[in-house]
Amino acid sequence: MIKGDKIGAFEAKTKLSELLRETEQGRSFRILRRGKEVARLVPPERFEESDLKNCLERFREIRSRVKGTVKVKDLIKEGRRY
Repeated sequence: MIKGDKIGAFEAKTKLSELLRETEQGRSFRILRRGKEVARLVPPERFEESDLKNCLERFREIRSRVKGTVKVKDLIKEGRRY
């Protein structure tokens, strides 16, 4: 196990597999080069199914307020006029 959340770039390179394992478990790391932070290794965001359902429900609600059909090409052309 790696101590702390800061790790030098060289050490990060040599311990990448271990860093990835710990990141999978929710841990984050700041990668430093010559004492300056140059990158962060963080776990990916997890989306719950309820998040997706909520997003789709909100999209449908917005779409229900638009009358008629909407063509993306027409919107693009309209945007180019300005």
